Amino acid sequence: MSARPSPQPAPWWLRASAYLPVPVFRAAGWLMGAALLCLAPRRRRVVRRNLALCFPEAGAWQRWVWTWQTFKHFSQSFLDRVWLWHGPIGRIRKRVDIDDPHGVLQQPGPMLFFVPHFYAMDAGWARLTLDVPRRWWTFYAPQEHAGIDRWIKEGRKRFGAPRLVSRREGIRPLLKGLREGASICLLPDMDLGARNAVFVPFFGVPAATVTSLPRLAAAAKVPVATFCCRMVSGGYRVEVGPVWVDYPAGDDEADARRMNEALEAMIRTMPGQYHWLHRRFKTRPPGEPPLYAD
Repeated sequence: MSARPSPQPAPWWLRASAYLPVPVFRAAGWLMGAALLCLAPRRRRVVRRNLALCFPEAGAWQRWVWTWQTFKHFSQSFLDRVWLWHGPIGRIRKRVDIDDPHGVLQQPGPMLFFVPHFYAMDAGWARLTLDVPRRWWTFYAPQEHAGIDRWIKEGRKRFGAPRLVSRREGIRPLLKGLREGASICLLPDMDLGARNAVFVPFFGVPAATVTSLPRLAAAAKVPVATFCCRMVSGGYRVEVGPVWVDYPAGDDEADARRMNEALEAMIRTMPGQYHWLHRRFKTRPPGEPPLYAD
């Protein structure tokens, strides 16, 4: 059996940049976000359409502020990966706090964590795999660019030898991992098509919502909790919620609806940090018109 190849060392300039203070990364991310806002009109239209659908009660100016924040936080969190993946461990502990008021992370045994697509999720993953001694697994979406793909995979595997399961492998490896005691971070809040999904409201709009979270929880008989990570001044904060009571209920639509309601509550606390760049309503119920112009 061949040995696993060692990760390729990062370029010297990337490792040196990891020692820069957070304000420098945040300023660079601000500039990068402003450039993307101007130079990516298609994505800008997707963000504005998502916000108009989900927050029709908000004024046009407020939705524009959230649009700007979306590009800014995307860029800042992308650049912060430099110090998360190449910086000293002490800086990660100082800059990424963990808030676990219910002691969920100390509970023994396998567990499913619902982890929505907030831009800070890589910071939360780094801190948890660094300091919480569990067998961490998660899904991974391969990137088109080989260099970016290798950088992201090696960064997410920096601490604790976690298992990254490619989306191409499906959910069977995750079920096997749960039965063997793993703690799995699942990100089921994207539009992955109508297969294995149900249409339930997301901010009042029917959205194709995959049912992997309740189905895995039921099949492996494991508890479900939520963790999200938010960007704060000087770094990040991981927020771990309590174990969900009476979940799953055994009804795919009811379970998917409950998941979306929990997600909505989190988004309302930080609308500008959610992944609105994704076409969340791309898949439509039969007979319904598309919601995004080409």
